[in-house]
Amino acid sequence: MTKTEKTTIILHSGDMDKVYSALIIGNGALAMGMEASIYFTFWGLQRLQKGGLEKGPLSKMHFLGLGKWMIKQRMKKANVASLERLFQDFKDLGGKIIACEMTMDIMGIAREGLREELIDEYGAVGTYVQEARKSEITLFI
Repeated sequence: MTKTEKTTIILHSGDMDKVYSALIIGNGALAMGMEASIYFTFWGLQRLQKGGLEKGPLSKMHFLGLGKWMIKQRMKKANVASLERLFQDFKDLGGKIIACEMTMDIMGIAREGLREELIDEYGAVGTYVQEARKSEITLFI
């Protein structure tokens, strides 16, 4: 029996482009037959809040929202999938979403405020370490 390769991503940032990066890499790993999990912590966890997926700023050239608008227009023109679509694809392909419980405590985020239908597990650093120790690829975004 062969072992399935695995990718584990820590999504620490809630910046729109970094959320895109985590989901694109995660979907790519899943499409290549790997397992993939994303551990949402700190500002990344805020993107799992109800209505929070699209709220993240652009990491560079934000320009009070104008940069984000311009990038979204260019992405639309290039037929890049929306964050919502990438998230759904990630889940449909078997990707695992882990929400950081410590961040929830620190930031006062209740489970009821999160999109629980997307979350597979709630855990702390030990949960991430267990995922990462079984992974060939680990990324911090």
